[in-house]
Amino acid sequence: MQDLNITLLQTALHWQDPAANRDMFAPLISELAATSDLIVLPETFTTGFTMEAKANSEAPDGPSTQWLSTLAVQHGIALCGSLIVKENGQHFNRLVWAQADGGLITYDKRHLFHVGECDNFAPGTQRQIIKLGDWRICPLICYDLRFPVWSRGSNEYDLLLYVANWPASRKSAWETLLPARAVENLCYVAGVNRVGTDGVGVDYAGGSLVVDYLSNRIAEAGTDTETVRATLSLDKLNSYREKFPAWRDADPFQLVDRA
Repeated sequence: MQDLNITLLQTALHWQDPAANRDMFAPLISELAATSDLIVLPETFTTGFTMEAKANSEAPDGPSTQWLSTLAVQHGIALCGSLIVKENGQHFNRLVWAQADGGLITYDKRHLFHVGECDNFAPGTQRQIIKLGDWRICPLICYDLRFPVWSRGSNEYDLLLYVANWPASRKSAWETLLPARAVENLCYVAGVNRVGTDGVGVDYAGGSLVVDYLSNRIAEAGTDTETVRATLSLDKLNSYREKFPAWRDADPFQLVDRA
């Protein structure tokens, strides 16, 4: 089965300046596209993690979504990251996945951080499993990482993907939970974080990371702007799942509406 070449772009972000962020990422994407199947941008890559949702939101088919789609088609890759979207009078922290054929798939962040985000955004209700060649990928957003039930899969996906603005003050949790999700779900896990300091003084320490199903670190970033690249093997993953099929013993459960 086809290997997956994944690229994570760990950078600082221009505060509440979508055009500047698009201009920053565009040449990086162009440079890396030839050797990438999937390029991943951080959470709220157009603005930084601002709570000023009304002032910084875009329409579902706004300029940043169109930009993602155009680049994905132009370079023949999958490209994703999250941004602030207004739809039906509500604001969402929405991951937009642009496919090489021009198709778009979206995931709205379910777990909204208890300081600010839950007061300014609406939670998502639907998880996505996205096909990319032979691969099944489940994209989630930042705070979702802390909630294993939402991330839980019983052989439903091959890669859990997290886009984040994860603060430096909680770096140890990031470094612990990404490998934990990989081991408990028998899958690869990739997490892309930002660096620098945002417009309200929050520091970010990067640490973007790709781990395998045994929690082995395949690729990782430090605390500065850095590109993380990894090649993932679906054959190796499937072989391990056959030898150690712990997913078959997972407890059945059903999620209910929290409202």
